[in-house]
Amino acid sequence: MSRIVDKPKKVIVALSGGVDSSVAAILLKKQGYQVEGIFMRLGIATDNESEKNAQEVARKIGIKFHIVNLSKEFKKRIIDYFIFEYKKGRTPNPCVMCNKEIKFGILMDRALKNKTDFIATGHYVKSQKFVKSVKSVKSKVAYKLLKAKDINKDQSYFLYNLNQKTLRRCLFPLGEYTKDEVRKIVGKYKFKIQNQKESQEICFIQDKYYGDFLRKYLKLITGEIVDENNNVLGEHKGLFLYTIGQRRDIGIGGTGPYYVIEMNRRKNQLIVSCNKNDRNLFLKELIVKKVNWISDKVPELPIRIKAKIRYRMEEFSAVVDRENGKYIVKFSKPQRAIMKGQSVVFYKRNEVIGGGIIRKVVG
Repeated sequence: MSRIVDKPKKVIVALSGGVDSSVAAILLKKQGYQVEGIFMRLGIATDNESEKNAQEVARKIGIKFHIVNLSKEFKKRIIDYFIFEYKKGRTPNPCVMCNKEIKFGILMDRALKNKTDFIATGHYVKSQKFVKSVKSVKSKVAYKLLKAKDINKDQSYFLYNLNQKTLRRCLFPLGEYTKDEVRKIVGKYKFKIQNQKESQEICFIQDKYYGDFLRKYLKLITGEIVDENNNVLGEHKGLFLYTIGQRRDIGIGGTGPYYVIEMNRRKNQLIVSCNKNDRNLFLKELIVKKVNWISDKVPELPIRIKAKIRYRMEEFSAVVDRENGKYIVKFSKPQRAIMKGQSVVFYKRNEVIGGGIIRKVVG
């Protein structure tokens, strides 16, 4: 998004060493902001190369460059969280947590303490400022979080934990751009990163298979792979390595393919089915915890919304309600392979209104 600048406002851009954050800095400088870049050292394998790329970008576009070491905080709040959730049999989303705890948590707090007006990132998402009337005062400025112009790149799913305090200080320059347009902009500057491939993996896991990472921290106990009739089909490598709906790397030869439909942790059994449309894979009702409403106000419940349980999926009609102090999400259509620990995000058309962590699947 862009805002009218009466006088230069100081913006700290979180430079990752990638294309998107680099273009965010370029666009903001062109809009007249006083732009500075900051690189977060997270204690991961790609830090050195990414830092050099970010530094090159800052130098070529002529902005100040800072480095902040957040490796201890990242280890404690993101990596340890990731391991803990798997240990508890849940499937976490570290990107959601990193945005909440690191980028728009620790980094934003530090930036604002240093008299920064805004913090900006290379997320594909939009924020919208509007004025609403309230009974106690004549008007009140508020902010909405909206999907990006480039729906294929939209990252609003990962930012549902933002609130009015953070949105007031956030800028998302790429919200009105497509990825192709962003690549054209970066191409004019002859950066080393201009042909950089997009990362689709978890940043702190360099191995293609995340199971290799978990093996370093969790004790994996082998057990039986059984079908719905309790017929033993093989041996699993440890329940932590599997997710609901998984088809690949189950390790059963012969007939198949097989799909994971349940993990029985009491018996240490992995339960599978040959039917990709097995009824156990499709459920409609969730109990959600740690719900955040972007408006900072709980809407009148029940509320009809669109929701999705994974980043790369479409939204479906649902109702959010509160029963016995717990938030319940009831979908109009059964959802496939719901995973505890993942996020369910609520939408009203193109607006993100909130979301939370899936704690239990009811039915």
